[in-house]
Parts: sequence; structure tokens; C-alpha cells
Amino acid sequence: MRLKIVTVGEPVLRQPSRELSKDQVLSPVIQNLIEYMRETMRDAPGVGLAAPQVGESFRLAVIEDKADYQKTFTEAELAERGRTEVPFHVIVNPVIQLLTDATEVFFEGCLSLPGYTAVVHRAAAVRVQCLDHLGEAKTIEASGWYARILQHEIDHLDGTLYIDRMKTRSLSSLENYTRHWKGRPIDS
Repeated sequence: MRLKIVTVGEPVLRQPSRELSKDQVLSPVIQNLIEYMRETMRDAPGVGLAAPQVGESFRLAVIEDKADYQKTFTEAELAERGRTEVPFHVIVNPVIQLLTDATEVFFEGCLSLPGYTAVVHRAAAVRVQCLDHLGEAKTIEASGWYARILQHEIDHLDGTLYIDRMKTRSLSSLENYTRHWKGRPIDS
């Protein structure tokens, strides 16, 4: 079942989400929500989807960066972004730690702000403590694009959107980004 993705202006996107207990994670309600979010993310398509984006104020997100999504990028672009395939997984109640002061700067988009993109600074490497889809404790260390995805989705769980972190003068429609900026250095 595909869920409706809410867009900017919806109050749930601006509120901190509530934590889930292991029992709640294992409940049929949350297990079904995880499956519906997976289908919704893949249908969009996107590389991450947080529960608030489907109107649910839970500290839960699904993430997957399929190789298919990377086919439009050159090897050099993939290397520059540190982008590799990330298998499907769930993060629940994540706590993030930035592992470096170094940042990476790229255009970023969001399923809750369809049709737009902007330049966003993100930490180059992070560690995330969370529960998985079975309520088991996990530690994720990530760098490059995967670190960006984690930061973006965890921001959603805190009521933050990428437009709160963007370089404001870089905001662009996807059409104009493709026409004028795609493939050009960020500093231009």
C-alpha cells in the first residue's frame, strides 16, 4: 500500500517525533507501517523516508539507495559524492554523532518538497545509534552520501527540513537545476 507523502507546511513535519519502544516496533501496526513506507519510498522514488513524511510522528525512517538510482551519474560523480549502494534498512529512535568537522556540500532534495533542490552542507561522516526493524540495537557508521541520507532523515525526526540548512541563494526548481547547474562545480 502506497502512503500519501505530506508536503512542507504540514505541521507534523515541524514537530519532534516520539520514540518507540521495542514492543511498539514489533507491533503489527509499526511492522505494517515499515512495509508501507518501503513501498512508498520505492514508488516515489527516494533514498529515504521518515515517518513524519507520511503523517506519523514516530522516530522511524526507512533508507535504501539502490544501484538503479545511481545509473544517471558518472563514475567521477559517484566518487565525488562517496555514493555507493545502501541496502534497505530501518532506523528507529536514532541518535546521531558527527564524526568529523569536515563537511561536504551538494545539492539535496526531499520528497516533502517536490520539484526543488538546494545546496546543503552536511558532515562527511557520522555514527548513528538506533534500533532496527526488530527492535535490536544497532550502530551505523557512514560517510559520503550515506551519511547525508542519515542526517537528512534524522533531521525529519527532529522537525527540521533541508531548507532550514540550505544555502538560500542556491534554491532551484529541479528543471532549472538540470538546465543550469547539474554537472557544474558547487562553488559556481
